[in-house]
Amino acid sequence: MKILLAEDEKEMANAITAVLKHNNYFVDAVYNGEDAYNYGLADDYDCIVLDIMMPKMNGIDVLKNLRAKGIAAPVLFLTAKSDVDDRIEGLDAGADDYLTKPFAMGELLARIRAMCRRKSEIAPNDLKMGNVTLNRSTFELCTEKGALRLASKEFQMIEMLMNNPNVLISTERFMEKIWGYDSESEINVVWVYISYLRKKLTQLEADINIKAVRGAGYTLEKKK
Repeated sequence: MKILLAEDEKEMANAITAVLKHNNYFVDAVYNGEDAYNYGLADDYDCIVLDIMMPKMNGIDVLKNLRAKGIAAPVLFLTAKSDVDDRIEGLDAGADDYLTKPFAMGELLARIRAMCRRKSEIAPNDLKMGNVTLNRSTFELCTEKGALRLASKEFQMIEMLMNNPNVLISTERFMEKIWGYDSESEINVVWVYISYLRKKLTQLEADINIKAVRGAGYTLEKKK
């Protein structure tokens, strides 16, 4: 499961991120509303956790704009505000739940699990392209020739590619989304994982392939 967390208090964001990752969630953490909106548009999140009071764009405006673009991911608001009117405004903007600071991490996890369960009832569990299926629950890449379980970063990379078929994804975008802003990994780690995925696609006799565009990035395309 992949979560977008938007929280401008970095200590709080780091604490929440650590707890979520410990519970086997993938997390993208951003610290202002503008980045929250851009990330929310760019990827398919299972859940979005938004602080209301953020620089550049507040959480309610982020959510209104995402909903206007057709983004249906469940949203949980985090806020220091406890006034009933604020809760009503957030829910009317399209939020699924509301949690007032300070809160227990256990309650946050329980609410996220509940929202992700509701999404899973209506969202497809598999991504498909050509003769390849990616199972989001088991992390397995499958064709009629068999199935291979992917490591977490392999899964995240092929998921990004399958969510954006025939779209160029830059090496920097992979680094930012999967390894994070603060990663000390060298950028050539992206090529290493692309190589792993290509070998697995070949092993499965996939009719799709990852094409490199020199100096720009990678696209996932049907074989010609």
